[in-house]
Amino acid sequence: MRFTLVSNEDDDRPVYITGNFNNWKPRDLKFKMFKTGQNTYAIDIDDDKLPFEIEYKFTRGGWENVEIDESGNISHNRKTVKSHETVDTVEKWRVNWGPFKEEFFPTVEIISEKFYIPQLNRTRKIWALLPYNYHQTNKNYPVLYLQDAQNLFNEGSDFGNWEIDKKMSILAEYGRGDVIIIAIENGREDRIKEYVLNSDSITDHAEGKKYIRFLADTLKPYVDSVYRTKPEREFTGIGGSSLGGLISIYSGFLYPEVYSKLLIFSPSLWINPENNFPQMNFGNPYDIKVYMYGGEMEGAEMTERIELFEKTMEGWEGAHSMQFEFRISINPEGKHQEFHWSQEFPQAVEWLFYNTQDDPRELAERAQLEKNDSQQS
Repeated sequence: MRFTLVSNEDDDRPVYITGNFNNWKPRDLKFKMFKTGQNTYAIDIDDDKLPFEIEYKFTRGGWENVEIDESGNISHNRKTVKSHETVDTVEKWRVNWGPFKEEFFPTVEIISEKFYIPQLNRTRKIWALLPYNYHQTNKNYPVLYLQDAQNLFNEGSDFGNWEIDKKMSILAEYGRGDVIIIAIENGREDRIKEYVLNSDSITDHAEGKKYIRFLADTLKPYVDSVYRTKPEREFTGIGGSSLGGLISIYSGFLYPEVYSKLLIFSPSLWINPENNFPQMNFGNPYDIKVYMYGGEMEGAEMTERIELFEKTMEGWEGAHSMQFEFRISINPEGKHQEFHWSQEFPQAVEWLFYNTQDDPRELAERAQLEKNDSQQS
């Protein structure tokens, strides 16, 4: 069967087709289309590789670069039945998740310019990013605690930022934005001390255990008292990148009764090469979801350490009271940069906080149905 695509936008990026025939992989080289003319592409797929009822979409190599309609809105999954040929037109394409719609941007509040940390006897600026319609609802929300707030959404960071405000607007547009994010600024000159547990070659005065206690014993109770949260562990996550990812692993393992979801990007696992993290021996088993991302351009050891970490944690199952559910994402072009963590963020949030049986590619269909229902009511 031949699929033909006409793009109404000039764009030199390669085009892929994805659907229920390739597990919705958006950059599957086996389903890369070939150029047949100006802004025209095609691909021939063997009939035996296609179901009779076909659902599909076109991308420029990722869900951050998927097709959208002429107004910049989510486009439906395309549907057809097995035949000789289809001819489709794409009006526009997302570029790095954009365009972003201001009406879906989260409400950003400063919890405190100088939130007191009794465990460390110092203060810290802490932010809350609330769902765009938080103040128009009475709902309670899950919460994600993130490290290094300076690099998460504000302009002016030396290293760029994750643009989580923009990325949450995309998730909200897809019906996946109902998460409160608590962003904790790092301690600047104290950052390394606060993000590691043991004094070694990287620091002589590790304060990670005190910082972890602050998050679980002081900050979380305060957040739960001020905002409409779902305080239970199954609705609470923690995460970060680099050293922020490392301290988030420790937080999850030392406080499994608090966190059930870990968002770990490019973690500094080299600090603990033996993976001898605190092992959770509790009477009741804990299940933990771990979304772990790394880039192959970060150095050969990054992806190797991530794979070793997963194997080590799987080895703990059975011997200790825990059950891990992993999603490992390796970007062949990924570097140790905020830009790449920004690209990965929406997929990580979606997988951690929503039904794992929901394919992310079904979001457009669901979001449109919910929109139609609300208009009819």
